[in-house]
Amino acid sequence: MIRRIASPAIVLAAFAISFLFSPYQLTLANFIGLASIVVLGLVLLTGIGGLTSFGQAAFVGMGAYTTAWLTTRFGLSPWLTIFAAMAVTALGAWLIGMLTLGLSGHYLPLSTMAWGLSLFFLVGNITALGGHDGMSGLPHISVFGAPLEGRSFTWLIWVFVGIAFISVKNLLDSRNGRAIRSLRGKTVMLEAFGVDTARLKTLIFVHAAVLAAISGWLYAHLLQFVNPTPFGLGAGIEYLFMAVIGGAASLWGAILGASILILIRDTVQDVIPGLLGSAGAAENIVFGVMMILILQFASGGISPFIARFLPRAAPRAVPDDALALDVREKPEPGRPVMVADGLTKRFGGLTAVNAMTFELDAGQILGVIGPNGAGKSTLFNLLTGVLKPNEGTLTVCGKRVENAPQSAFCELGVVRTFQHVQLRNDMSVLESVAVGAHRRGRDGALKALFRLDRREEAALLANAKRQIERVGLAGHLHVPAGNLALGQQRIVEIARALAADPAILLLDEPAAGLRYKEKQQLHGLLSNLRDEGMTILIVEHDMDFVMNLVDRLVVVNFGEKIAEGLPAEIQQNEKVQQAYLGVEE
Repeated sequence: MIRRIASPAIVLAAFAISFLFSPYQLTLANFIGLASIVVLGLVLLTGIGGLTSFGQAAFVGMGAYTTAWLTTRFGLSPWLTIFAAMAVTALGAWLIGMLTLGLSGHYLPLSTMAWGLSLFFLVGNITALGGHDGMSGLPHISVFGAPLEGRSFTWLIWVFVGIAFISVKNLLDSRNGRAIRSLRGKTVMLEAFGVDTARLKTLIFVHAAVLAAISGWLYAHLLQFVNPTPFGLGAGIEYLFMAVIGGAASLWGAILGASILILIRDTVQDVIPGLLGSAGAAENIVFGVMMILILQFASGGISPFIARFLPRAAPRAVPDDALALDVREKPEPGRPVMVADGLTKRFGGLTAVNAMTFELDAGQILGVIGPNGAGKSTLFNLLTGVLKPNEGTLTVCGKRVENAPQSAFCELGVVRTFQHVQLRNDMSVLESVAVGAHRRGRDGALKALFRLDRREEAALLANAKRQIERVGLAGHLHVPAGNLALGQQRIVEIARALAADPAILLLDEPAAGLRYKEKQQLHGLLSNLRDEGMTILIVEHDMDFVMNLVDRLVVVNFGEKIAEGLPAEIQQNEKVQQAYLGVEE
């Protein structure tokens, strides 16, 4: 309930408070609102998406200078230039994103510093934009001929804060939003379920930039003057600091962080000169110490710290009357659906997989086993598109896919789990499983912003709920996935794979780390799935687990197939006994 009234509450609170504030307090409220819009974008981009940016102030400047130039040079109405500011900034962000978002590690934040500085100095040296002296004489924003000034401009700013809040919240509350929340360290998992992670990163990068542009548009017409100083690297770092203080992954934290930093900075600037008789460095030292103390006692930010003492929001209801998703036509039982012919993968001088050949027939469970270091993981990655072979072919449902991207495997119905569990600890079981159905949805980010994706969203969540019930975890629907035992987390991964409507289910060592009872439960689940007609390939090193489960076995050692056949035949095979079971000749 609290989350549903969040955005209207922001605007209503701004209306009420604006009547009580003095002009000076209104000025502080204006700058808090302007910063909040930018920081909401940073929460989406950095706190949730994991893409650290020090350059958001440059996008604020792009929005401000666009409206300044168009209104002063061409006399356009500010209500028209807001769209131009958003478009110019979106285009700039898209171009910058194409060049930088492929970078990883510390290279991405360093690149944001570089283009932030570049834009700052570029604007300062363009005569048409006033150089470092800036541009003045910007018109007021008017409504029906009446200029918005004082309290009315505060209302306008906080209306846009509410719009920014809604836009980010609606985006996160969608199928793309679930993928965005999984971006941090989970790109391989997302791509296995058909998510275009490069496009998703660009989406949130542009969204955050557009919010910054709106803040710049408001800033320019609030002061009726712009120059490069407020849009430098220092301001970009300050915005990031606001996000961290408030809670980097919290929408409310964006507003809280902006409020805390601006109010503390203002207080320090007023108090320290009176106490010490001077300003300057002393203010910065005291301000820095206060920020360190805040983060020391609330390392995750103020908003998550406060949230621990508030009642939890009610879980999201899943409608029972949602439309069913389209279901893939399953291959005819007994027909070969995956054929590996001579697959070979080399890493330099090491041959990890050598001339691997086998077939997987529809409706059966094929086990691939071997001792540690036998090449099972490399083979598994070849079968799921993570790695490309140096030689050989791989055919899925009659189509060659050995050089295809992971998304093509997902389109053909090849869906996988992971040797090391790939779940977001803070996402519920329902949300985690719904990620698997990403490819089955079609509504994009634009529909999500206006909540026009609700019908499809209900269908995706209803499908996820059915898969959770199918694997026996109905009682854990709204439990955070990180709170489950390892065995249950592996079951959640299988449910997530089932949500993708697979033709072939590939399991990467699903029994690893499980206790005896958990293995029994997993064994029963996989047997039931086979009885339902599911085609399964399981890579495992636990011989006892697979012997009474699979229909056929392929045994690998040192990257080569050393045996293939029925489980009983494999148990009697001398090469298997020597290489896998450790039996001496």
